[in-house]
Amino acid sequence: MEGVKRLFDIPHYQLKNHPNEKMFVTKTDGKWVGVSTKKFLDEAMNISKGLIALGVQVGDNVGIVSSTRYEWNVMDIAIQQVGGIVVPFYPNISESDYEYIFNDAGIKIVVLENEELSTKIKNIRGKLGKLEHVFTMEDVAGEKSMTALAELGKDAPESDVHARMEIPKYEELATIIYTSGTTGNPKGVMLSHRNLLSNVEACIETIPASKGSNVLSFLPVCHVYERMLHYLYMYIGCSIHFAESMETIGDNIREVKPDVFTAVPRLLEKVFDKIMAKGDELTGIKRKLFFWAVELAEKYDPVNRSAMYNFKLGIARKLIFSKWQAALGGNVKAIASGSAALQPRLARIFIAAGIPILEGYGLSETSPVISVNSFSKGIRIGTVGALIDDVEVKIAEDGEILVKGPNVMMGYYNLPEVTAETIKDGWLHTGDIGEFIEGKFLKITDRKKEIFKTSGGKYIVPQAMENKFKESRFIEQIMVIGESQKFPSALIVPPYDFVRDWAKKKGIDVGESNASMIANEQVKARINQEVESFNKEYGNWEKLKCVELLENELSIEGGELTPTLKLKRKKIMEKYKDVVAKIYG
Repeated sequence: MEGVKRLFDIPHYQLKNHPNEKMFVTKTDGKWVGVSTKKFLDEAMNISKGLIALGVQVGDNVGIVSSTRYEWNVMDIAIQQVGGIVVPFYPNISESDYEYIFNDAGIKIVVLENEELSTKIKNIRGKLGKLEHVFTMEDVAGEKSMTALAELGKDAPESDVHARMEIPKYEELATIIYTSGTTGNPKGVMLSHRNLLSNVEACIETIPASKGSNVLSFLPVCHVYERMLHYLYMYIGCSIHFAESMETIGDNIREVKPDVFTAVPRLLEKVFDKIMAKGDELTGIKRKLFFWAVELAEKYDPVNRSAMYNFKLGIARKLIFSKWQAALGGNVKAIASGSAALQPRLARIFIAAGIPILEGYGLSETSPVISVNSFSKGIRIGTVGALIDDVEVKIAEDGEILVKGPNVMMGYYNLPEVTAETIKDGWLHTGDIGEFIEGKFLKITDRKKEIFKTSGGKYIVPQAMENKFKESRFIEQIMVIGESQKFPSALIVPPYDFVRDWAKKKGIDVGESNASMIANEQVKARINQEVESFNKEYGNWEKLKCVELLENELSIEGGELTPTLKLKRKKIMEKYKDVVAKIYG
């Protein structure tokens, strides 16, 4: 990447090579309003001068707690330009996680998004021993704003910042990202400029976007995946649009008409459920055509397709799937999926529909991408694609995926022993189990720590089973359990609205509440019917012998999911111990 040796060089590279009048675009008062590269850098410069005036030294850790928005990016570049280390926080973590991270990282200065987050930090302020200064992106009574931070350095010369920009080196620490671990305290992943820039460079060919492309951003930019892509988008000159919220995401996609956007499987599952619900509302020939097209898409193979299949697919795309494409703005060249495993069936259907989902794989510890399905290196459904350039993977004897490359982290902050356990002889031990397909495409089978044995000594691979069972429209969320028990079972969250609609059509009274619905014997029988149909694909020791329905959806707020929507299995087992006891008696 010519002319770019530190992350904060990227917007300066854009200004020099392809200045963009709509570098970042935010919807304000009903209109999409763009900010130019020049204005962005001017605002970052003013904040940088303010940070120096405040006393920020090279190597100081500075916190950002915010959802994905323009000001996050301003703070990110401003902090880096003065040699500070960016410590991003998820805005929806628990107070105990805030307390742990603030103190572990020694945060003296933090920038918060809004009043809600200001209140959260006030609640624990007495426990944050080193915190000295709080600023907010939005105006909050009793707090200083980002504008006030910029004002601190208004009389300082820009040369002070330029002098600081010469200090950080390519191989040095740029950010500490605390992982949303499913167990224990979060760990601070230390990433250098080199780590992230190597990933940006390697992923440019995998993303079908170029100068002037519109991209939509709504995943947490504090997560390394969306953040790395922001750097990539900036480098190639895309216009980054910020979605208003998860509730408005459908409208925002139709308005922005993005070429590319990123998503997690949970969101794609919800999009697909809405599409299928609309199909259910159709009648006559339209309904028959809709479900014919879906059935055809379920048989899609990216490599081997007959001329007759392609002919039928062309008809399906014209009559049915063109409407799906229009609902996503009509311009989508790819949806980049990461963070968790994607149902192969879902990937198959969307790709057949002309909406390519490019599933990838990576960790915070690998900046993050290790492999990805792409147009350049090929797409294999059910895999996470081919390795990106300059990254090596080998499979250990026990099946664990080991990674080596310029994207591998510097280590865990304040945890040298854990770092030594994770990186051995230069190889990062991912904790994931996998294999290569066709010698090239990486396939993840499960998390090493999540595979368990029944009391009969048989191994159960829960994640793969959960993904399969979620193909059912009657199963929204599922967690397979049964470690050291005689047989595996599952906790299931049904799609409440869908089941309620199904019951209404069948003339079944399920009551007004979720509790009454999941207690209904006909509902339980219908879901058990789904479970039995999937059980046929498994050996006797793997079949789910018993399932219990949960009254509430598993959520981040409820403590059952990480911010990246992974199951917190231990927490779920603790929370629903009475339900588990009912299963195993």
